[in-house]
Amino acid sequence: MGEVYRARDSRLDREVALKILSGEFEGDAERLQRFAREAQTLAALNHPHIAQIYGLEDTGEVCALVMELVEGEDLSARVARGQIPIEDAIPIAEQIAEALEAAHDQGIVHRDLKPANVKVRADGTVKVLDFGLAKALDGRGLSTGTPLANSPTISSPAPVTSDGMLLGTAPYMSPEQARGKPVDKRADIWAFGALLFEMLTGRNPFGGDSVADVLSAVISKEP
Repeated sequence: MGEVYRARDSRLDREVALKILSGEFEGDAERLQRFAREAQTLAALNHPHIAQIYGLEDTGEVCALVMELVEGEDLSARVARGQIPIEDAIPIAEQIAEALEAAHDQGIVHRDLKPANVKVRADGTVKVLDFGLAKALDGRGLSTGTPLANSPTISSPAPVTSDGMLLGTAPYMSPEQARGKPVDKRADIWAFGALLFEMLTGRNPFGGDSVADVLSAVISKEP
């Protein structure tokens, strides 16, 4: 949905990440609302392991989030090289868990935790990124939002060819998320477990040749 660029804030003389709403979505009211919601979500979170937001800019032609520039590689690149030794994986996992706990304490569920949304800096500091699918929780602890049939399609590892009824990334979805049901913070805990499994073993606990195969494994099979 967004394209991210490295940029310089000329007024404050600092490097920033500029997340710009992709051109094909500029006239899409629902996408614009989701983009603004991501800004509001990040503004409510102030934690050393969550990338900060500096501002939301709307020129009338371009809508952009101005965010903290996090140097380093994302965790997906690290996992692609093979399993991570447990002595290295534990500090990464602890920092991710602290970031999720901070979000949950604010009544926010991420809904798209995966290695690509985690960056590890050279000094070992971890930052959780991309709260674009995050939702505030209602009083029952369930994510609020649009009716199921109006939800955006799953975007990775491949599009769903149905009516766009799922949110998230297939290998890290909890069973209730894969079924398109309302979720609470346990969906993030499930995704954290899948991510930790992948860090320690070098593979995802739920494999398959297609999105449908992966979702079937999540719903019906043991890791």
